[in-house]
Amino acid sequence: MVLSKTMSLGFSVDELLPKARGGGQLKMGLVRLSEEEWLQPDPDLAARLEGFSHWPEGVQLTVEADVPARELAEMLGVPVEFDQAALPKVALNSHEDMCLLTKREGDNQYRLIGAAVAWPTDWHPKNKIGLPLRALHAPIAGYEEQLATGVDRFMDTLKAGPIYGRCNWFIAPTGERRWIADAPPEQAYSHVTADNAGETLFVRSERQTLRRLPKTGAILFTIGIYVEPLGKLGPDNIAMLSKAVQSLVSGEGDRRGAPAYANSLIAFAAQRRTAS
Repeated sequence: MVLSKTMSLGFSVDELLPKARGGGQLKMGLVRLSEEEWLQPDPDLAARLEGFSHWPEGVQLTVEADVPARELAEMLGVPVEFDQAALPKVALNSHEDMCLLTKREGDNQYRLIGAAVAWPTDWHPKNKIGLPLRALHAPIAGYEEQLATGVDRFMDTLKAGPIYGRCNWFIAPTGERRWIADAPPEQAYSHVTADNAGETLFVRSERQTLRRLPKTGAILFTIGIYVEPLGKLGPDNIAMLSKAVQSLVSGEGDRRGAPAYANSLIAFAAQRRTAS
């Protein structure tokens, strides 16, 4: 697995997409981040409070999460009372959702031991808490065959100190930061056409980072959510998405709902190219 030198990922969809995988084989696509590039520097704390208030099930904790979560709170200077859960308090004070993973004694697999997620991308933490990595990623087409071994190796060899990041993209039928698909794709995207795709399709990017906590050895996985209407993106990013939806790995497009929106997105991109 090749990791690049320290670089910036950015904090917007337009900045993140050029560093994201297009189509084809699944990749971790990790880059090394500086401390200053780790978390968004200006989180909207009112939005975070609203997000957790409206979706309390996004907080899922095991007893194993308490000590590493308190270590994280101390690292970030977030005060936590003795009888207060530390992980949601940290996530309330950051733009990013926070997940903690660790190995249990006698277990060789990293498991999700804590999650504070206000803005999920079509997943429920209550269904994932306690699961090992491979089970966490089971719905992702191609993960077991193309990515699982590399991810396991990376997690095992990750040292305290370095911070790594990656980003991805999804096409959603809503601009809301919390996206739980509650209708079949053919229904959710039924209103989308080539003419209105710029306003009715929303490009969603997860800015993910991984870092091992130095004292407890737990791994922190952060997820920063950024969403923009397709038509607001730069022309190169629109063209990239048009190509990418045509080259997703087998089964991945179905999970993403691509058959329901791909033709409209591709035709919209072609119209943009012609107009420019």
